[in-house]
Amino acid sequence: MLDYDGDTHIYIQIADIIRRRVAGLASGHPVPSEADIQQEFGVARTTARRAIHVLREEGLVYTVQGEGAFVGMPEEAPRKKRKVPLYQQIASDLAEQIKTGEFLPRRAIPGEAALVDQYGVARETVRRAMALLREQGWIYTVAQRGSYVSPEESWPQA
Repeated sequence: MLDYDGDTHIYIQIADIIRRRVAGLASGHPVPSEADIQQEFGVARTTARRAIHVLREEGLVYTVQGEGAFVGMPEEAPRKKRKVPLYQQIASDLAEQIKTGEFLPRRAIPGEAALVDQYGVARETVRRAMALLREQGWIYTVAQRGSYVSPEESWPQA
C-alpha cells in the first residue's frame, strides 16, 4: 500500500515494491511495464518511469528500447532481438483488422491513448505503427480529429 502522506516519494515506494517482487527472479525475466505500473498503482507515467529508473540505476534491471525492462544486467541475460519490431507487429495487427472489416473505410480507428493501453506499449511505439500504416496507405490522419481507415482503393496491393 502506498503512503501518500509519508516522507518517501511515491516512485521510491513503488521501486521498493517492485524490488521485492523481482528479488527471486532469474536474469532476463520481464519487469512490469510503465503502463502496468500506472494501472496497478494509479500513478502518472512519469512516476512509473522514475520507479524503473531507480531500479536501473541500482543495477537491478535493464531496459531494451521497444521491449521493456528486465531483471539483471544485459550482459547476464542478453535478450534475443525480436524478428519483427514491436511497432511493425502492431501495424500488421491493425492492418489485418482493417482487411477483415473490423475497422471500416473512412471511419476512425482507436486513438493513440487507447492503442497504448491495448498493446501495453509506449506512445512512441504506437506513433511509429501509425506512421507506418499511413506510409503504406492503410490510414490517413485528419488534424485535431484522429486517424481514419483509407478508402479500399488506397490500400496496398498484397
